[in-house]
Amino acid sequence: MKNLSRNRAWRKKGFYNTTSLLSIFLLIFIFIFVYVSYTYHFPTSLLPISTTSQCATQNLDGQKFIWYAPHSGFSNQLSEFKNAILMAAILNRTLVVPPILDHHAVALGSCPKFRVLGPAEIRLSVWDHVIDLLRKRRYVSMADIIDISSLVSSSVIQTIDFRDFISLWCGVKVDFDCFSESNGQSSLLDSLKQCGSRLSGLDGNVDKCIYALEDDCRTTVWTYQQNDDGVLDSFQPDEQLKKKKKISYVRKRRDVYKALGPGSKAELAAVLAFGSLFTAPYKGSELYLDFHEAPRDQRISSLIQKIEFLPFVSLITSAGKEYALETIKGPFLCAQLRLLDGQFKNHWKATFLALKNQVDSLKDGPLPISIFVMTDLPEADWAGSYLENLARDSVSIKLHVLKEKDELVIRTAKKLMETGHGTRLGLVPESVDRMNKVKQECPPQILPDILLYIEETVCSCASLGFVGTAGSTIAETIELMRRFRICPSRSQSAL
Repeated sequence: MKNLSRNRAWRKKGFYNTTSLLSIFLLIFIFIFVYVSYTYHFPTSLLPISTTSQCATQNLDGQKFIWYAPHSGFSNQLSEFKNAILMAAILNRTLVVPPILDHHAVALGSCPKFRVLGPAEIRLSVWDHVIDLLRKRRYVSMADIIDISSLVSSSVIQTIDFRDFISLWCGVKVDFDCFSESNGQSSLLDSLKQCGSRLSGLDGNVDKCIYALEDDCRTTVWTYQQNDDGVLDSFQPDEQLKKKKKISYVRKRRDVYKALGPGSKAELAAVLAFGSLFTAPYKGSELYLDFHEAPRDQRISSLIQKIEFLPFVSLITSAGKEYALETIKGPFLCAQLRLLDGQFKNHWKATFLALKNQVDSLKDGPLPISIFVMTDLPEADWAGSYLENLARDSVSIKLHVLKEKDELVIRTAKKLMETGHGTRLGLVPESVDRMNKVKQECPPQILPDILLYIEETVCSCASLGFVGTAGSTIAETIELMRRFRICPSRSQSAL
């Protein structure tokens, strides 16, 4: 009996040992099967994007890049683009040329009030908006609108289109010109979101890979060769603001070349990521960048002068001139009236008064007076305003208004997309081949909104003068264009 009991116990023990081994082997087999299936059968865009792959020399080809987070309206974005060109030239980095963002899709905040989005936050907001523009096929590069061909061809700066940079940095092989929200590429979107998070600096800096700055207008004023590195800036938060907002910011002037150039930790990184690059004069200083001169660098000093005025591409300039010469057909006054946005809503009286004074002064001359009007106030809402008075005075006044659906605007937008200036500039030569593919295989791109750019060009040709809205960056741009006289001299003979 004892032997029988021992035999049964041994068999029972052996049974459990065998079962345990089978369970272990089964678990190993399941793990291997899932791993192999995941690796070889799932879309590669679902797999995590490794930091190593983003900075691999075969992807980036040893290049060092600079990218930033544009925001607000087009005029502000253009101002930042000019600053980015200077930054790229000073630090000898390739500039990632961004698209034009929707008006106020991304907002910085207020530097004078020390209330702004942090650099990482605004970088991520811009990244998300850029991907949204790609998905909705509304992507338009800044280089599609602004002509920087002379800067690139003369090797003053090196550039790369944002779409090409995404392909290199994120390690994704996708034709962004055919990319749309109807393609069902949710896995790719997940990968791009992860990539954007890293590029925005949310995961911190990575040696020799990415250096994401956390400096912004609350703490820093970037300078170059001003002999003031580390000096306190003249504009600081006042004591009342410190107490009210409970802030402790101290603004210092820092030489960008010393802080981020050769010998710095930032210089080793493949990608240098800024937040906003917007600046403006304020209380005797600058809000964020003070690059008015480069006393010991003739190359940068010359570039500062060159980028003071960056023209629109020839298609836009030609369209504006065509409207002025063939539609208005004679001397005219331009009125830029910004009435609905922000602070301008409360200044209708002053804006219209300036226009009325100019019109009254012209009534002593030949009639009717041709006036080109560019305004954000729809014609249906002109009732009760000075614009309604002008529209009714058909004897003395002839109004001209350009609209988004006008044939000239649509024709120019189509040509602009066919030409693809932005994709023909930069480091990746396949961009040109990609444009040919777009024409042949991809669904049509949604036409860009270029009305503002043509309107600004028309206003720059106004020979009877220009009345702009005080404080408007659009008015400042037009004044600059008029100063550089982009129209034939005979178009502005009365100036």
